[in-house]
Amino acid sequence: MSAAAGGEDGQHAPSRSPSLRERNREAVVDADAVVVDGDEPPSARVPLSRERIIEAAIAYIDEHGLPGLTMRRLGTTLGVEAMSLYRYVAAREDLLDAVVETLVDEMERDADVITSPEHGWQDFLQRLAHGVRRIALSHPQAFPLVASRPAEAPWLRPPLRSLRWVETFLAGLHAEGFGDEAAVAAYRAFTSFLLGHLLLEVSALGADVGPLDILSDSDDKSLEPYAHVRRLAPFLKEDHSAVEFEEALENLLDRVDLIRTEEHRSS
Repeated sequence: MSAAAGGEDGQHAPSRSPSLRERNREAVVDADAVVVDGDEPPSARVPLSRERIIEAAIAYIDEHGLPGLTMRRLGTTLGVEAMSLYRYVAAREDLLDAVVETLVDEMERDADVITSPEHGWQDFLQRLAHGVRRIALSHPQAFPLVASRPAEAPWLRPPLRSLRWVETFLAGLHAEGFGDEAAVAAYRAFTSFLLGHLLLEVSALGADVGPLDILSDSDDKSLEPYAHVRRLAPFLKEDHSAVEFEEALENLLDRVDLIRTEEHRSS
């Protein structure tokens, strides 16, 4: 065997694995070629709807992360050409907004989340907070979208970013004796607590949250100049997310109770 065919030592050179771009190119559905061959385009054989496209987008983000989501890759996942998706979603931005809306609306199907207080405002807010956390834990890769996408109104704050859920929050507190100022202050404190805690939590689960991205264990060598941090690193790495969430939520409820009490004193 010649060196050109088998290498200088007569052995076969290792085969090269296809690059990500090559694999993506192979997976693309060429609808034009299908039609030229006399067949129906994939979109004619695969029933589509806006809901199915959104569900597929969430599943893709859950598995592959947000940065890799494109209309072409989503179409390939659904077995259709990308252009057929635009009949149901105007663009990728419209798709991402729909993903956020769908994630937030999952609370409506959460049996533990209630839309009005039944056993006091503390129970009402605890159920709502845990409902949002369950969304974050179910979809850690997609949850940062809840913080980054434009809300229905510019003064709405994530993660309670839909007018419907903000109305539910404010109406529930008013029913429990909160005045306007106390209800708004509680809304701001509640959303700030949830957003900060849950973004940190999904970051620890590998979500891409930009500046909040955490270092891996392999970066411990950077701790060499810091004796105390290095010594306490095993304790700092322990995951107490559930306990910390409960304790921080209790502290938040105490703060909201203080806001309510002070409002009553001043009225």
